[in-house]
Amino acid sequence: MNFRNSLAASSVETCVDVFEKIFRQQTDNTLIQLFRYTFVGGGAFVVDVGSLFIFTEYLGIHYLTSAAVAFILGLMTNYLLSVSWVFNRRTIGSRWAEFGIFALIGLIGLGLNEALIWSCTEYLGLHYLMSKIISTALIYIWNFSARKAVLFR
Repeated sequence: MNFRNSLAASSVETCVDVFEKIFRQQTDNTLIQLFRYTFVGGGAFVVDVGSLFIFTEYLGIHYLTSAAVAFILGLMTNYLLSVSWVFNRRTIGSRWAEFGIFALIGLIGLGLNEALIWSCTEYLGLHYLMSKIISTALIYIWNFSARKAVLFR
């Protein structure tokens, strides 16, 4: 094997190792967890906003009620994906207690979510979906930080 082929093989192995570390291996690295949490949050966001849109536009439910139900569906999606892929170290032994605290952090996030959506929609005159996008960015930071600090140190 010549130098060029050896270098190419080494580069492929390095890429595979990086891929494995970022996407497949368990990790306590906060940056990798944040990266993964971004994907998890994206999936939960799709469930949340999709439900919000369907409940409000097709089922005729008031946008704040829709936002609350949709947020809970997103919370459940986030929990299941977080404990199976993002965080491997737990500080609480009981899954029920862990989910309870996870949900409590989420409920605080829900309160913030509702207040932000309402404020942006009613006072700033933004469309409720634009308000949701703004709210999501802020709640994302709250949820990751609180869950990492309290549940998955």
